[in-house]
Amino acid sequence: MTTSPLCWKCGAALADLLLPLARLAECPACRAELHACRMCIFYDTRVANQCREPVAEPVSDKIRANFCGYFQLRPDAYRSQDVAATQTSRTQLDALFGAAADADTQQASEDVAQAALDQLFGGKLD
Repeated sequence: MTTSPLCWKCGAALADLLLPLARLAECPACRAELHACRMCIFYDTRVANQCREPVAEPVSDKIRANFCGYFQLRPDAYRSQDVAATQTSRTQLDALFGAAADADTQQASEDVAQAALDQLFGGKLD
């Protein structure tokens, strides 16, 4: 079973595009350039130059069209962002590292600094 490739940016199906992709091919839904590193099977953020192809020239902008001759379309390039999981993780980190306590501490520090300035310059200026 062959799966239809999806746009790396918006997840739109790209079944109607002619393969191999032209260098200036764009997603019909979001207009993202498709002959880009993010759509290639060799794209991997865990390796040097974010490319597993050992002889490919380094590409600086991974989301723009390029001239790489080793480009091979990756059908699973789209990665949906799980907003709920992100928010849960952020809440857990805040609880672990005391973001609320830091905000209270920062407010208290600001109050002390303001009081020192008031005393130095003879009260609040209105």
